Amino acid sequence: MKKVAIVMGSKSDLPVVEKAGKVLKALNVSYEMRILSAHRTPVELHEFADGLDTNGFGVIIAAAGKAAHLAGVLASSTTLPVIGVPIKSSTLDGLDALLSTVQMPKGIPVATVAIDGSENAAILAAQILAIEDTLLREKLITMREEDAKRILKDDASL
Repeated sequence: MKKVAIVMGSKSDLPVVEKAGKVLKALNVSYEMRILSAHRTPVELHEFADGLDTNGFGVIIAAAGKAAHLAGVLASSTTLPVIGVPIKSSTLDGLDALLSTVQMPKGIPVATVAIDGSENAAILAAQILAIEDTLLREKLITMREEDAKRILKDDASL
């Protein structure tokens, strides 16, 4: 199975991004985390992007705050699916990052989840990989069933 690249713009994004790693680990999906900035380490980011296909990646999760160009820069460098996670910062409560991530030009799509929505990014990445992996698809179905049971249990306890 292909693995997921999780890239964050700075170490301050790690508490949000770690949640994606936990979801992928629970689904037994391999991933690699990197800290690479679209603005401060552009050369290294492009080198990483150039090797995505040959290094066994199938999906990219890109998390960044403020100007949040990370997902777009990665999407411009590969045809692999990119899922953007806008990170909430003290500036504009993440709205700036959301708009920077979601407003991509024609031809360079970035799937975008909610502000700080790294768990959904991980689930979406797994769903993309599950197109060709029946076992992973079953794990995702089981995860949804367990979530439904938990909600129904909470409902019954009222």
